[in-house]
Amino acid sequence: MFTRKEIENILFLDIETASSVEDYELLSPRMKGLWDKKSKILLKREEEPFTPSELFTQRAAIFSEFGKVVTISLGYLRFTPQGTKLRLKSFFGPDEHTILTEFAQMANQYMAAPSRTLCAHNGKEFDYPYLGRRYLINQIEVPQCLRIQGKKPWEVNLLDTMELWKFGDYKSFTSLDLLTAILGVPSPKDDMDGSEVGRVFWEEKNYSRIKDYCEQDVLATAQVMLRMCREDMVRPENIEYA
Repeated sequence: MFTRKEIENILFLDIETASSVEDYELLSPRMKGLWDKKSKILLKREEEPFTPSELFTQRAAIFSEFGKVVTISLGYLRFTPQGTKLRLKSFFGPDEHTILTEFAQMANQYMAAPSRTLCAHNGKEFDYPYLGRRYLINQIEVPQCLRIQGKKPWEVNLLDTMELWKFGDYKSFTSLDLLTAILGVPSPKDDMDGSEVGRVFWEEKNYSRIKDYCEQDVLATAQVMLRMCREDMVRPENIEYA
C-alpha cells in the first residue's frame, strides 16, 4: 500500500475533546438557546429521553461549536535494524489556545516538505475538520496542512486509515477498536474510552491520563498502517516519548 519511505513521511495524529464548559448551565444564554435547538434534532435519534443539560454532558464534546480540544497526540515511524520504532509527542492541558498554537508551530515546520502527510483514523470526518474549526473559533492561524479549501484531492496531504480500509465503500463505519481487533493489533482501549474524557478532564483534571489514552490511539493507528502495509508492528521497547 505504501513504501517504507512513504510510511516514514506520515505523521500520525489523534485528538481528544471535551465540552467547552463543564456544565450546561455555564453556557451563555445565546449558546444555551442554540444548544437547545440542536438537542431537539439529536433527541430524535435517541432511544431514551434526555434533557438538554444531560445531552450536553454526553454529546457536546463531539461538536466543534460546543466542545474544545484538550489533547493532540502525534507519532512518526522509523525503520531501523533494531525494529520499527515509533516516537510520540503530545500537546495537552487545560488551555486549548496553547495546545492549538504549539501544534500549529510544530505542524508547519514538520509538514513543510511536500512528501509529508497527516494520518488519523476517521480523521477526514472528525479530527481534521474539528481542528480547523477550533483554530477559527480561537482566532489562530490554521496550520498549512489543514488549509484544504480550493485544493484538488491529490493536493491534500491528509490520510485516513478508515478511508483506506473502506476501499471506496462510503456506507460503512469501522471503529479503530474493531480494526485493531481484526488486524491482530493490541487494543488501545485498556484504561478508559472516549465517553470518559470529559469527566476525567473536568472532574479529575487528570490531563496526563487523557494524554496517555490519546497516545495509545496514535500507536494503534500507526500499527494498523503497518499491518495494512504488511510490515512488522512496533514492539513496546521501541516506543519513544518526546
